[in-house]
Amino acid sequence: MRVKICGITNYNDAMLAIEAGADAVGFVFYPRSPRYIAPAEAERIIAKLPPFVEKVGLFVEEEAEAIGKTARESGITLAQIHFDVDEAFLDAVEFPVLPVVRARSAEDLERFADRYRLVDAYCEGYGGSGKRLALEWFEGRDNARIIIAGGLTPQNVEELSGYGFYGCDVSSGTEAAKGIKDPEKVREFIRRAKSL
Repeated sequence: MRVKICGITNYNDAMLAIEAGADAVGFVFYPRSPRYIAPAEAERIIAKLPPFVEKVGLFVEEEAEAIGKTARESGITLAQIHFDVDEAFLDAVEFPVLPVVRARSAEDLERFADRYRLVDAYCEGYGGSGKRLALEWFEGRDNARIIIAGGLTPQNVEELSGYGFYGCDVSSGTEAAKGIKDPEKVREFIRRAKSL
C-alpha cells in the first residue's frame, strides 16, 4: 500500500519519512493549522528532496487560480484540495489535483468516483482531527482509487488489510507533537502499511 506522511514542517522529518519508505510527503498550506508551513519554506525543503517522491500541498478555502500559482511556485507535484469543491473547480486549478472527500456517510464515497481521491472523516475543522472512518462503508466495493485517512496510527493501520485501498495518509498518528514527527512512529507506520 502506498503511504503519504502529511504535516511535514521541516527537512529532517521529510527525509525521515522518505528514507523509511514513504511514497509521498505532505505540506499543509492552511494558515490556521498547527502544521502550517509557508509555501516558500516548503519550496526550500522540496528543492533538497530526492526524485520519485510525490510532494503534496494541502489547500483549504482558496481560489483555483491561487492554488495553481502557489503549487507551481512551491515545487509540489500534487495539490490536495481539502474543502468542498466540484469538478469544474478541480479542472480550473490547472495543476494535478487530489480531491478530498470529507465523508459523513457511505454515500459520500461516490463523490469524484472517476478520480483518485482521498477520503477522510468529516469534522468541522480541516485535517489532523484523528477521527476514524467506519471501515464497513468500504466493504464490497472497489476502493482501488481511494487513499484513506483519518485517525490512522501504527497500532491500527493493519485494520486496512483486505479493502484494496490505493494508499493511506497519516499525520497526527506519527507525531511526537503537532508538526513534529516521531521517528519510531513514522518507521513503524510505514513498515506495517507496506506489509498490507
